Amino acid sequence: MEEGSVQILTESHPSSDQEKKLMLSWDEMIEKSLGNFGWKDFLQAVLVAVAMFFDAQQSFISIYTDDYPKWHCTNHTTCTSHSDICTLPNSSWSWDSHPSMTIISNWGLQCATTLITGLPQSSFFMGCLLGSSVLAALADSSLGRKNMLILSCLSMSITSVLIIFSTNVWVYSAMKFLIGFWRSSIGTCVLVLLTEKVSAEWRFRVGIVEYFTFTMGYMSLPGFAYFNRHSSWKSLYLWTSLPAIAYSIVAYLFVTESPRWLVMQGREKEAMAMLKGVTPAENGDNLPPSVPKPPTNEKASFFQLYASIGEVFKKRWAITRMVAVMVLGIGIGMVYFGMPLAVGNLGFNIYLAVVFSASMEIPSCIATYFLENYRRKPSILSFSILGGICCVMCVVIGHGWAKVGLAMVSFFGACTAYNVFLIYIIELFPTCVRNTTTSLVRQAIVFGCIFSPFLISAGRKNNIFSYGVFGVVIMCSNFTLFCLPETKGIVLCDTMDQQEKKETYLSKPAETKEVALCDTVDQQEKMRNIPV
Repeated sequence: MEEGSVQILTESHPSSDQEKKLMLSWDEMIEKSLGNFGWKDFLQAVLVAVAMFFDAQQSFISIYTDDYPKWHCTNHTTCTSHSDICTLPNSSWSWDSHPSMTIISNWGLQCATTLITGLPQSSFFMGCLLGSSVLAALADSSLGRKNMLILSCLSMSITSVLIIFSTNVWVYSAMKFLIGFWRSSIGTCVLVLLTEKVSAEWRFRVGIVEYFTFTMGYMSLPGFAYFNRHSSWKSLYLWTSLPAIAYSIVAYLFVTESPRWLVMQGREKEAMAMLKGVTPAENGDNLPPSVPKPPTNEKASFFQLYASIGEVFKKRWAITRMVAVMVLGIGIGMVYFGMPLAVGNLGFNIYLAVVFSASMEIPSCIATYFLENYRRKPSILSFSILGGICCVMCVVIGHGWAKVGLAMVSFFGACTAYNVFLIYIIELFPTCVRNTTTSLVRQAIVFGCIFSPFLISAGRKNNIFSYGVFGVVIMCSNFTLFCLPETKGIVLCDTMDQQEKKETYLSKPAETKEVALCDTVDQQEKMRNIPV
């Protein structure tokens, strides 16, 4: 058996020995099949992760479409550079750029309240919040990781095309809500699909592919916006949505489903066919006799589709863990999403500011790669504190390169903490609820982000409402790490009972052994002795 898996002590009953051997056969088969990470697997990982490219564009597109554009005086007798635009007649001033470059100039929102100008992006995050609740469990139950990913990406892209027909900020906000609703499960499905299609050896490294494509999507946004700077904000939505529709079709044809999810659904023939690289028809009735038959799943009712959420709240340790990581996610997410959206408050060129901000994702990905062999909790803590301190310092530093540099370092710290955090929550929960718990944590992240647009809008007058709040929240949220276990080097579990018994085993003094991946619901019940 491969390193990191658990050896079962033999007992005096041959039938029991044979049963235990069979119960681990799916684990051994999947680990062996996925152990060698070749070019085919790499291309699969890239194809899945490309969805994050378009997810990043939709997440940060409001930096340009909802920006407060610059203006100038046309009648210097009644207007000066220090005048309040809301008290000036329309004939005495004009926008520097295209009149419909952003929704602010297009719909005359320059004098609107913070609640109005922050509403569209806040609606986006509210859609993410609802989508995480509605769509999360479907990826664990009926639809699966692949179908949920494609459905979300395609629906998000189509809605992004339809948003150009908005006639006012209220319709626009409603469409942003729908975009957020559909994109809410993309990041979760990508991360879970990537990590479940590789062995434990490659799990951390393949997760970085997601971060890289997300970074590329974020970095591409200033280029799209710059070339459309003389056009309406609607052009930017079209240029970012149409390629995503084409990607959804390609992904439907070539992306494969998670073998672990197939086994958990009782679809062992499809799992075998995928692992062997052939179609189910060629292997349908020729499964090896040593392979156990997973329990046949009955057709689930509407409420049973969300049973994975109930599984989490049946265990006290799972509830404690969920609350802790959700609070931590609120803090990290507020800085991770808030800092890029607040680049307009830096008083710097918005195209260069976004380029500098996005470029911080690259060293963050590199740092994340080298953090693979380090413990998760200290890594998250140190980079979160770094981001928080730099956020607070942005409040006391005036405009200039120093403030831009601090903002970039803050975003770098938040990025790295966020990257490690996403891997961390994958390792905290078993397969049967992994997609659901990851989505719930992302739900907590976007809950904090709902308030970010309002804080950023208020921060145009006083940075303490944006950078100051961001820094304090991320640092305070890290106290929850003391309630969470370390997960470095563990092998993923598949059931809640298996996870619970593994936690009990690992909590014993001087015992830090890894637990094997298992695919059947009751197999941990049958494990009697685990050698130290």
